[in-house]
Amino acid sequence: MKAKLAIAATAIFFSFTNIANAQTATATMQDSAGRAVGTVTLDQHPNGVLVSAELEGLPAGAHGFHVHAVGSCEDGFKAAKGHFNPEDVSHGLGYGTNMHAGDMPNLFVGTNGNASADVFNHLITLESGHTNSIHDADGSSIIIHAKADSYGKDAGAGDRIACGVVR
Repeated sequence: MKAKLAIAATAIFFSFTNIANAQTATATMQDSAGRAVGTVTLDQHPNGVLVSAELEGLPAGAHGFHVHAVGSCEDGFKAAKGHFNPEDVSHGLGYGTNMHAGDMPNLFVGTNGNASADVFNHLITLESGHTNSIHDADGSSIIIHAKADSYGKDAGAGDRIACGVVR
C-alpha cells in the first residue's frame, strides 16, 4: 500500500511541476450580443489539455461545452462548424467506445450566472503538427450551448450562446 501511495504522490508532484512549463492558449468568450462573458484557458500537459473556464452573465443550468472545429465566431457562431473531430468518430461522451475530441462534460452555471470549471481533455493537444492539435490550419473555438449535451449519439445541445476563438 505504501508503495502505491509513493507512486501516486510522485505522479501528482510530476504533474504540478510541469504546470509552469505548459503551453497555454486562451479563448475570450462572448455572447451573441458581443458582450464579454469570461475566459477559457487551455494548458498543455503531458497527457492532454486542462481546459479551465471562468464565466459570468450566462443563463443558469447545464450547457454543452465543446471545442469546435474552426477558429471563428462569425455568422452567429455557426462559422465554428461542428465539434472538433479529427478522428471522424461518433458524437457522445457516453456513446460507444469513441467520442469527438472536442466533446467535454456539460458546464454548470449557477443562479448568479457564473461558472468555473476545470476539465481535462486527453483527446486534444496544443502542440502543432499532431492529428489532434487544435492549432491546425483553421484553428478552433470554444462553444457554450443553450442546453445540456445529451452525451449520446445525437448532439442535441441547442443553440450556441457563447463563443471564443482559441489563441
